[in-house]
Amino acid sequence: MAERVTGAGAAEPAPRVGIHDLEDMRQARLDQDAIAELIAAAGECVFLFTGVDGWPAGVTMSYLHDDGEFWLAAVTDRQHVKAVERDSRVGMVISNLGTALPGRRMVRIKGRATLHRDRATLDRVLPRLAATLAPSGAVALHRLLDSPKRVLIRVEALAYPQTHDSRKIAGDGRGGGYDGRRLGN
Repeated sequence: MAERVTGAGAAEPAPRVGIHDLEDMRQARLDQDAIAELIAAAGECVFLFTGVDGWPAGVTMSYLHDDGEFWLAAVTDRQHVKAVERDSRVGMVISNLGTALPGRRMVRIKGRATLHRDRATLDRVLPRLAATLAPSGAVALHRLLDSPKRVLIRVEALAYPQTHDSRKIAGDGRGGGYDGRRLGN
């Protein structure tokens, strides 16, 4: 292990993320394959938007991910729909909580949203969304989703500015297997 000099010239081991601290998390980022795996496994996100008062806001929503785009179902008069009408800049946060994926993983997506109310898009996307969210009850869910005020939010992912994978940190990022003493002391 590399050493660093501190104090009166004393050498001590350089810090290791997950053992000495949790400061430099660059090593814990997800690569593109891991982002795709997380998106496919989760099916639910926190949809982020700016409220009418200018404050950040978010709602938990299920999604269909298809060909690089996210599709979310909402109702016309909801605050997140009104927010997209005002400003198409949105975000999504997806974590592996509730999936079979090990560790703690997350991705924040920076995106541009478009609202779709046209019958052709609803007829094309709603059945696929229902089948994704409720494979054994897709017909019943589709019937519920296909309502008069239904709108689809399509999010085009522009960037993945923050990601995290705790499996890339010693002790899974929680200090596991470490007794609290600095290594080398």
